[in-house]
Amino acid sequence: MTPMLELEGVSRRFEKTFDAVEKLAFRLGADLRETCVNAVDTASFAVGRGEVVGLVGESGCGKSTLGRMVAGLLPVSDGTIRFEGVDVTDARNPQAREKRLRIQMIFQDPMSSLNPRMKVQNIIGEAAIYHGLTSRADMPAYVAGMMAKVGLDPSYAQRYPHQFSGGQRQRIGIARALAVQPDFLICDESIAALDVSIQAQVINLFQDLRRDLDLTYLFISHDLGVIEHIADRVVVMYLGRIVEIAPTDALFRGPRHPYTQALLDQVPRLGAGRQAFRTVKGEIPSPLNPPPGCHFNPRCPMAGPRCRAEVPRTITVDGHSTACHLHDGGTA
Repeated sequence: MTPMLELEGVSRRFEKTFDAVEKLAFRLGADLRETCVNAVDTASFAVGRGEVVGLVGESGCGKSTLGRMVAGLLPVSDGTIRFEGVDVTDARNPQAREKRLRIQMIFQDPMSSLNPRMKVQNIIGEAAIYHGLTSRADMPAYVAGMMAKVGLDPSYAQRYPHQFSGGQRQRIGIARALAVQPDFLICDESIAALDVSIQAQVINLFQDLRRDLDLTYLFISHDLGVIEHIADRVVVMYLGRIVEIAPTDALFRGPRHPYTQALLDQVPRLGAGRQAFRTVKGEIPSPLNPPPGCHFNPRCPMAGPRCRAEVPRTITVDGHSTACHLHDGGTA
């Protein structure tokens, strides 16, 4: 079966070249260098229809950049993103533009992602009007239906974003995404800015919408407890590279990559008794100058000479993919 979403060798580089002053300073002997950050490095995975895939990793590993490329908010530097078999990285393809509309993103901070000068009715309804999903005359009823769907009182449609609580603003963002009738939602830390009790309500809303609207999710989060609860499969990223992909139960029961093992060691467990939590040793290397070989090797307790020289291949066994020399038929 063709995956709904498929990423193949997707990379994103951010490059800073010299401006006029820096060029002059460089010619005069200043110790300057043009910089390049590989925010995402040859990421490949697929998402099936109706599936919830969790994307996890430490801050700065490239999760949000990857989500924004899938949503079409950032161009890819290399690789291909296909949605229902169509290459959506080609902006000139009319079919790709139509597919892009069916992929929507919900952002982490609802206040900064909503226009403070617009009423909620226009925030939710203007895209639907633009794409011909409703008329301006029918927009109030259309918006009321969307607000009711996400648990908001339709009578609040004439209010501005600052008149809502954080949880209500996040529901407005969800309604805005749903207004163009997408099939695929990218949730970028969509509950991280909310109180714990509100987080539970929004997670339940996501699950209800998945069931009622047959939605597919790429759920980006640093909260492994949330991912364990909501995701069918988990993709683990470290410093721009995908290091492990597995069904949720398999990954939490038996993580294979040393980085994933270190992450899961930090998750508190009910009934586990007294636990001694050990942080992952060392600091994340600078993406401006990542280590050769496996990016995790400076912090890995099992790293060997091969880890410091070769980029590990991704090995898949029983649907569990790992990019680690320890699982590549040899020693690290």
